Amino acid sequence: MALTPDPAAPALELRGIDKRFGAVHANHAVSLTVAPGTIHGLIGENGAGKSTLMNIVYGLHRADAGEIHVRGRRVELDSPQAAIAAGIGMVHQHFMLVENFTVLENVLLGAEGGARLAGGLARARAGLEQLARDYGLEVPLDTVVGELPVGLQQRVEILKALHRGAELLILDEPTAVLAPQEADQLFRMLARLRAQGKSVILVTHKLREVMAATDRVTVMRQGAVVAEVATAATSPRELAERMVGRAVLLSVEKGPAQPGATLLTVRDLAVRDRRGVARVKSASFTLRAGEIVGVAGVAGNGQSELLEAIAGLCTPTRGEISLGGRDLVREGLDARARRRLGLAHVPEDRLRMGVVASFSAEDNAILGYHDLAAYQQGGFLNRAAISAGCARKMSAYDVRPPEPRRRIAAFSGGNQQKLVLAREIESDPRVLLVGQPTRGVDIGAIEFIHRQLVALRDSGKAILLVSVELEEILGLADRILVMHDGEIMGEVARADATEERLGLMMAGVRTEAPA
Repeated sequence: MALTPDPAAPALELRGIDKRFGAVHANHAVSLTVAPGTIHGLIGENGAGKSTLMNIVYGLHRADAGEIHVRGRRVELDSPQAAIAAGIGMVHQHFMLVENFTVLENVLLGAEGGARLAGGLARARAGLEQLARDYGLEVPLDTVVGELPVGLQQRVEILKALHRGAELLILDEPTAVLAPQEADQLFRMLARLRAQGKSVILVTHKLREVMAATDRVTVMRQGAVVAEVATAATSPRELAERMVGRAVLLSVEKGPAQPGATLLTVRDLAVRDRRGVARVKSASFTLRAGEIVGVAGVAGNGQSELLEAIAGLCTPTRGEISLGGRDLVREGLDARARRRLGLAHVPEDRLRMGVVASFSAEDNAILGYHDLAAYQQGGFLNRAAISAGCARKMSAYDVRPPEPRRRIAAFSGGNQQKLVLAREIESDPRVLLVGQPTRGVDIGAIEFIHRQLVALRDSGKAILLVSVELEEILGLADRILVMHDGEIMGEVARADATEERLGLMMAGVRTEAPA
């Protein structure tokens, strides 16, 4: 579909886009205009219709009604191929890459350019090297994608879109899997794209990023546009209220901790991965009742393996994990036995480790706890009790829609996360391990999750919190441990913690408390 662009026309104009999925009205007559050479924010809670709208623009869904105009021309985007031909590229939250292919092979996949593959590879290599220089997207073209860190994998997706001629780039929750430093690099790249005349739609729920990176922002709620404003003319608080439809607390409200007895002790813990690489080299700390201990660090510095070892999902090569006076490692207690001792775990990756996507919400709500007497009847699962229990959890944790038999994959990420939290917190644990509790979660759900964690602390439970979001660590933690290259660099009391000090420790620099 060759288009003759009108330089004065919007990069994208949506007029009255409407879309239903059965009884769900995902988009209500949505109209949206993206100016050329701008970064346009699209925000809203999980389930507000943002991703559905962008999937329509990219040709993955067809609108039931409405028009799409690209550079002044009406287009029919009935497939991703049609969107690409119209100059639209999309980077999805979960990357569409073949992990055992090289970067170059991934970029060419589906656009090889005919039978003479060698010539196509040479041309693609030269073109990609030029694109990388132009936009600051350097990435090793001959490296297998699965060996790249997540930030570089995202660059591959952006390069793939630009290589196919994208003038409008859609990024769906692009920082959900990035560390803060990687997110900063991404926004510098987007600024270069904008400076070169490209247009970007940034789909996100992170208000700080919206304020820092965008020129205009459109707010969606319950499938409809409720506001469109110049970013400079609004504020995070105003955007949050428009997203949620009520006033939202942007900071965590909590009183001082009242720590009690030590519940968890970790001494000289070491963990290696399946390839024998040392991920945790030495970790020692304690966790007391009535406190939240945060673990800060750039992703990939051993925090994930630390949580998994404590939860019983991997076996440490050295060290002690003591819960209530019992040495979990020496006794060889697995994850199920640890749950019975009062150790609950909200994993970092809810889709890989927290839920089974093909199961219903009610079956996911008992994962790991299905053998409890409350869910058994005559040697079989008590379906009525399971459904009623899930309904209670959904009501208490505001999981939407409140449909226990709905497949968990049909819920938004934020609602999946709330159900996982409900499952673990309602088990009444002594110690709760929480990994990235608000990754990919909208602002209303973040506020709710933070309140639940503080309430759990105040009830006398102990919480070990791993997050790459420094703002979250500073808001929730009573004490902060910082990990770098598999080691705990030190412990910082919340009163002594600043972003600068924690950032230095995350980079491997040991610091002293201020005088």
